[in-house]
Amino acid sequence: MIEIKNLKKYYGERTVLDIPELIIKDGEMPALAGANGSGKTTLLKILGGIIKASEGNLSLTGNILYMPQNSYAFRGDTVRNIMISGADRKSALELLEKLELSHLADKKAKSLSGGELQRLSLCRVLSKKCDLLLLDEPTSACDAKGAELVINAIREYRNECGCTVIMSTHSPMLALNASDRLIILNAGKIESDGSPGETLANPGSQWAESFAAGWKI
Repeated sequence: MIEIKNLKKYYGERTVLDIPELIIKDGEMPALAGANGSGKTTLLKILGGIIKASEGNLSLTGNILYMPQNSYAFRGDTVRNIMISGADRKSALELLEKLELSHLADKKAKSLSGGELQRLSLCRVLSKKCDLLLLDEPTSACDAKGAELVINAIREYRNECGCTVIMSTHSPMLALNASDRLIILNAGKIESDGSPGETLANPGSQWAESFAAGWKI
């Protein structure tokens, strides 16, 4: 279980995160939503141990995997890019097939398109087991088909290993189809928190209502 109390993050005199309390149970799959600069990535990075909070308490245990929004590739073909994380060739090929990249198995990873590279990065992350998976905008470079593949792969991974998955997103499809909880952030504060359907139907604040209006599909 993840427990946050009075968590704050400052950059100079600017407060970019201010969360009095947040509890995420083991196995939950919340999506973090909000406008650019709302604190989504900052929260993920604090949870992942990439940056430190300025104030407050954070309690979590277990192995953590983090996938940044900006996808990257190592030298070599796509298979090697997955095996570099410790997967064997058979497992790497199975992941490529799942994300419909198997036809690119021998292609240099650095030559992939943005959406292909993002799916490859996900393959690399999903090649290992964890207790907490943090995904920053995992479908931002994908088209509708690619996003669907990503959503299915994330859900299958969570079901297989029982881990907690927290993802930031601007995608209503990802939040509604892959998550079981929607947390809307604004200026570093939680504006709304609940099941995706309930949160979008009853956002709870004027700002969250305005944000949710653009998400209804």
